[in-house]
Amino acid sequence: MKYVNVVNGPQNASSIILGCMRMPALSMDDAARMICTADELGINFYDNATCYGTNGEAETRFGDAFAKTGIARESVFIQSKCGILPDKGEFNWTKENILSSVDDSLRRMKLDYLDALLLHRPDLLYEPDQVADAFEILEKSGKVRYFGVSNVPTMMLEVLRKYVRQPLVLNQLQFSLEQSQLIDQAFYANNLTTERSVDRDNGTLDYCRLHDITVQAWSPLQHGFFKGCFVDDPLFPELNRVLGEIGETYGVPKTAVAIAWILRHPAHMQAIVGTMNPNHLRDICEAPKAELTHNEWYRLYLASGKFLP
Repeated sequence: MKYVNVVNGPQNASSIILGCMRMPALSMDDAARMICTADELGINFYDNATCYGTNGEAETRFGDAFAKTGIARESVFIQSKCGILPDKGEFNWTKENILSSVDDSLRRMKLDYLDALLLHRPDLLYEPDQVADAFEILEKSGKVRYFGVSNVPTMMLEVLRKYVRQPLVLNQLQFSLEQSQLIDQAFYANNLTTERSVDRDNGTLDYCRLHDITVQAWSPLQHGFFKGCFVDDPLFPELNRVLGEIGETYGVPKTAVAIAWILRHPAHMQAIVGTMNPNHLRDICEAPKAELTHNEWYRLYLASGKFLP
């Protein structure tokens, strides 16, 4: 496993994170086995959210399962996200919701503290002073160690950083070989021949790098918006051909190469993988063995449908 030191945040954190969104589909025993498999593979970072499953079911399943594993709490990093209220049809960053959400997360996961709390997708009515008050209370009470955001663009980050005393150390963003808009615009800037020149994120990745915010890539094997895995999908023949060739070079599966492509980026990202299949997770965790060259990284990027401008 490869590990990263998050500036002002968790140290020696696994570059691969186990996302728990699909954990409600498992029995408690199967969920415990999944966590144990992740631990055996060197994963020490788990991602959850209040909106995963009905009434926080993903957090509940994780908490019950983690208690059965015997894994020491202090040996892992557990983060959750708050702000999405699907039953009310709104995103909510109010002080009241942030504080109550953390209490709910701690109760469901049977924890005394969260290693990280992320604000989950932008609340268009957010008041930064309320966020600042909530973070101050959570830090002083010991309920949250580190703070961050999810799917938040540059200027909203800038406003939050003006009000919030704690460093914002994480930002979850969609990123994969197929969904690479996080980096595309810079490649095709000022080019009228392709829609990839459209600025879709206002330089979010570079902003995060400038301000020591570690990017956590979600859906790193997905195409579209949860349309499925691109590995072995006949819609992507050239990409799978190159994934296979490079996989043979390093003796790893295609999925490992696709994750290695993300980990090769100098931003030192983490990749959140949501599989609940232990064998699939084992394949993914072969990624650090594929230390891609500069040329191999570009071969994969171009094989995913991009072109040299």
